[in-house]
Amino acid sequence: MKKLEIITRPENLDPVKKILAKYEYSGLSVSAIMGCGHQRGIVEEFAQLNENMNLLPKINIMSVIWDEDLEDIIADIQETISTNTVGDGKIFVSTVDDVIRIRNRERGEKIL
Repeated sequence: MKKLEIITRPENLDPVKKILAKYEYSGLSVSAIMGCGHQRGIVEEFAQLNENMNLLPKINIMSVIWDEDLEDIIADIQETISTNTVGDGKIFVSTVDDVIRIRNRERGEKIL
């Protein structure tokens, strides 16, 4: 299992939800966050010269998926939400060792 954390612009939530639904993933968590990257939240050409940081509204979408769907989902997300401009976001991928349902203590991949 892999955990995807997608940090992107708020308007990209619906397209990402549709991609996950296409692969039959309904479980996801979404958080409203503020942040900036190397450009410090400034999108003008001379952003690197500016010492100020401007935190921009972003969302963090988290979902756990099967290993075999990873590359297809990443490709779909990149193709769908990329504008080829600063601020499109990042996808973080990490391995999930176990999952536990709190309600009845079931464990493992079967509960996804």
